[in-house]
Amino acid sequence: MIRVLIADDQALMRAGFRALLDAEEDLEVVGEATDGTSAVHLSRCLRPDVVLMDVQMPGLDGIEATRRIAADADLAAVRVLILTNYGLDSYVFTALRAGASGFLLKDADPADLLHAISVVARGDALLAPTVTRTLISEFVAGPPPAVPTAGRDVLTPREQEIVELVARGLTNEEIAGRMVISPLTAKTHVNRAMTKLHCRDRAQLVVWAYESGLITPRRR
Repeated sequence: MIRVLIADDQALMRAGFRALLDAEEDLEVVGEATDGTSAVHLSRCLRPDVVLMDVQMPGLDGIEATRRIAADADLAAVRVLILTNYGLDSYVFTALRAGASGFLLKDADPADLLHAISVVARGDALLAPTVTRTLISEFVAGPPPAVPTAGRDVLTPREQEIVELVARGLTNEEIAGRMVISPLTAKTHVNRAMTKLHCRDRAQLVVWAYESGLITPRRR
């Protein structure tokens, strides 16, 4: 059973999400938050597996709420899935840097939302690869940081190659095919890299890959 907290300031949106999730046998809505402050508070009280987090909310916005949840050691198991009405914009990468595990538009198909919750809950993927690649193309196509993030030396050459493929938007299965290894071995390499770099999940691994200068975005 995946326990979900819905954080959105619009009552109609919360009701729609709840109706969708309540119809699933393996999902349980454990609470609803109307702003970022209550989202953080309820996350601490209810310990959901996934928080569906709206970005634009009064008071504390979804990005700052995500940052506070991700920074709380007691909430290490809580994953945040960012939801927004808007198209891809610069705040998305900011949200991932803050600790979000995924990003989805509110007009996505219900099946896509259900799949995203499942994926984020188990920490196996950032987003659908096509969305990840669009995100990378749009928001990190600038110059690398002037001062690269430390930590590259803790990875073996093999692990650096794996992290690069993750940051390019490849799934474990695609990585396995590219490197001629099993998906389980690919997942083991990814998990080992996350452990070494103290990344919560694949989303943080993507952020690290670009901020460390391990890879540089391809300009269009």
